[in-house]
Amino acid sequence: MSGTPGPVPAPASSKGSAGPGRRQRPWRWLPLAPATTLLLLFLAGPIAYCVYYAFTDLQLTGQSSYSFVGFDNFTRAFRDAEFRNAVWLTLVFTVLSSLVGQNTLGLALAGLMRRASRVMRTVTGAVVVCAWVVPEIVAGAMLYMFFHKRGTLNSLLEWAHLPAQNWLFTLPILAVSFANVWRGTAFSMLVYSAALNDIPLEVRESAELDGAGGWKRLWYITLPMIRRSIGTNLMLNTLQTLSVFGLIWAMTRGGPGNRSQTLPVFMYEQAFRDALIGYGTAVALLLLVFGSLFSLVYLRLLREEV
Repeated sequence: MSGTPGPVPAPASSKGSAGPGRRQRPWRWLPLAPATTLLLLFLAGPIAYCVYYAFTDLQLTGQSSYSFVGFDNFTRAFRDAEFRNAVWLTLVFTVLSSLVGQNTLGLALAGLMRRASRVMRTVTGAVVVCAWVVPEIVAGAMLYMFFHKRGTLNSLLEWAHLPAQNWLFTLPILAVSFANVWRGTAFSMLVYSAALNDIPLEVRESAELDGAGGWKRLWYITLPMIRRSIGTNLMLNTLQTLSVFGLIWAMTRGGPGNRSQTLPVFMYEQAFRDALIGYGTAVALLLLVFGSLFSLVYLRLLREEV
C-alpha cells in the first residue's frame, strides 16, 4: 500500500508576502523626516560649510576673492605655538572642570542629598539648578566680580586676615575652571541622583549587614552599579566643556596674554579679531575632531561594559 505521495503544496510566493511590506516600508521613515531635515539643515549644513572654508584662505577684510589652499591652514595650526598652547589649556580646563570638578562634585551632592532632609534637598537642588540655568555670559560676569581683585573672594579673605590676590591675573585658568564647575555641576547631580535611585535598596541593606563601611559600599557597590551613568555623564560633560566660550570670554577674554585662551577663544580671535576666516574654521574643525575622538573613546568604553 505504498501509494504515490500526494502533491506537495507549492511554497508561498515570497513576492506576494513581501510586496505589501516593501510598498509600506518607505512610510515607516516618514515620522523621522522632520528631524532628519532639521539635522541636515542646521547641523550637517554648517559642518559642511566649515569643512569647505577650512581649506581656503578666506579673510574678512582686504580680500576680493579667496582660493583653495589645501591643508595649509592645518599645517599652520600645528606649527603655531599659540594653537598648541590653546590645546594644552583646553585639556587642563576640561580635566579640571569636567572630569574632576563637575563629575566628582555632582556625585558627592547626589549622595549627600539622599541622606539630607526634604527641606535641605529642595533648597540645595534649587540653588544648584539655578546656577545651571543662568545664561553663560551672565554666569561669567558674576564669577568675574567674584574673582576680581576688589571682588567678593578677596573681601572674604581680607576679613579673615588671609592674603588676597588678583585671581584673574595670577591663576586665570583655575578661575575659569572653578566658574565652569559652579555653573555645570547641576547636570551631573541630576544624572547621578537618578542613577542612585535605581540601585535596589536591598543591595545597600545587605552590604550594611555584612559590615561594609561607607567607602567600601561606594567603591564596590555604588560605582560599579552606576558605571554606565558615569560614562554617559563624562561624555556629555566633556563635549559641553570643550565648547565653552562665553564664560571664559566674559571673565578673562583668554588673558592675561593667552594664559586662559582655550580653543574656542583662540578660534574666535583668529576668525573675527584677525579676520582669518579660513584659518579660524580650520581650528573649529580640529576642535570638532577632538570632540569626536573623546566621544569615540567613551562609547568604546561603554560598549565594552555591556
